[in-house]
Amino acid sequence: MTATTTCRIAGRRETMYALRKLTVTEGRLFLRDPAAVFFALAFPVLLLAVLGAVPAFRRTSPKLHGLSTVEVYAPVMVVFTLVMLAMNGMTPVLTAYREKGVLRRISASPVPAATILGALVCLYAVVSVVSLVLVAVVGRLAFHIELPQAPLAFLVAFVLAAASLFAVGMLLAALAPSAKAGNAIGIACFFPLMFFSGLWVPRDLMPGILRRTGDFIPSGAATEAVLDAWNGHWPHTGDLATMTVFALVAGCAAARLFRWE
Repeated sequence: MTATTTCRIAGRRETMYALRKLTVTEGRLFLRDPAAVFFALAFPVLLLAVLGAVPAFRRTSPKLHGLSTVEVYAPVMVVFTLVMLAMNGMTPVLTAYREKGVLRRISASPVPAATILGALVCLYAVVSVVSLVLVAVVGRLAFHIELPQAPLAFLVAFVLAAASLFAVGMLLAALAPSAKAGNAIGIACFFPLMFFSGLWVPRDLMPGILRRTGDFIPSGAATEAVLDAWNGHWPHTGDLATMTVFALVAGCAAARLFRWE
């Protein structure tokens, strides 16, 4: 083994160690924020439980393609967590770190500066999966909602949904001039994203123009893809394409425009 190879292996180990440490640290900071924990883990389950407690919402409807309202909202709760973490987590956290000089100090360390981004993505991915499991288990035990019936399709839809929304969150963080602006931009984007995902009105009940608009927005495409996979169908190609385009374009733009100080 050459010295160059040995140095590369040592560098990779150091990077992975730094990634683990940063992820654990970010996890501790996340758990110290009661509001973040509540809205990421408890709120989706509570909202699903409130909807499921209404008898009318447990009855199937032809307007919802034979599904009940609570069955339609289970995927919406999955997307809710992703949007919340991207807009109200990724964007304000990164802008605050830039303003406080945290990103500048990390960029001057021996490990790659992007490690902090990887740590946040890892943390939010884990939180999203935990929230998904809670929604699926509570939905199944309390309201007899079927578990995702097409696991591979569901995995593809979930990964693309997370990638597209997290990429948008990073892009907003790259563009925001300050921590206050990052927080305000994240909140401002959260509500329209959730509207087109079907949080206030199920997408099947929206006027045609609103639903078609939502098809070209990552949260709307994510809800449709997750719902299709949950019910045993491969997601529509258009929804997968929308999320892929947002993940690539927003991700590349964020990488190009991101400022460490």
